[in-house]
Amino acid sequence: MAVELPDLAILSIAPLKWPAVLTTIVAGAIIGLERQIRGKPIGIRTAALICLGTYVFIAMSVSVGNCVTDPSRVIGQVITGIGFLGAGVILSRDGMVLGVTSAAAIWVLAAIGVMIGLDKYGPALLVAVVVVGILVGVDVLENSFHSLRKGVHQRMSERRYQRKKPEK
Repeated sequence: MAVELPDLAILSIAPLKWPAVLTTIVAGAIIGLERQIRGKPIGIRTAALICLGTYVFIAMSVSVGNCVTDPSRVIGQVITGIGFLGAGVILSRDGMVLGVTSAAAIWVLAAIGVMIGLDKYGPALLVAVVVVGILVGVDVLENSFHSLRKGVHQRMSERRYQRKKPEK
């Protein structure tokens, strides 16, 4: 009795590539996990979806590049669209502008999606790790050196301290 294997054609997502899809999810999750642990607006789901969506747009434009469109134009439009998405997480409260780091993270997530769409998987994962290094490293520096906690950064630190302070 022969065992029939399922038709693998149903698993095809051409012109997309499964390794690229998995890389976008991992790269997004690396950054999203750091953001989610810190309670920031961008979590694992959002970060992975931004990377994945950007990859899909780039991969599709590259696949039809000879026929209809120039992939560099699609990259330019993705950058513009992601800029609007990032602007949506920035807000001003009590004289402080909040969400700029989250907006920058959104932009880098899209850049990582572009890298993966251009078959640069390894460098894309490395950029994701570097981004987390920057996000965590600057916090460590700010907590270590009082001179880095001036202006808005000092007010944010005081605000965080007040929130964590137990009520009497």
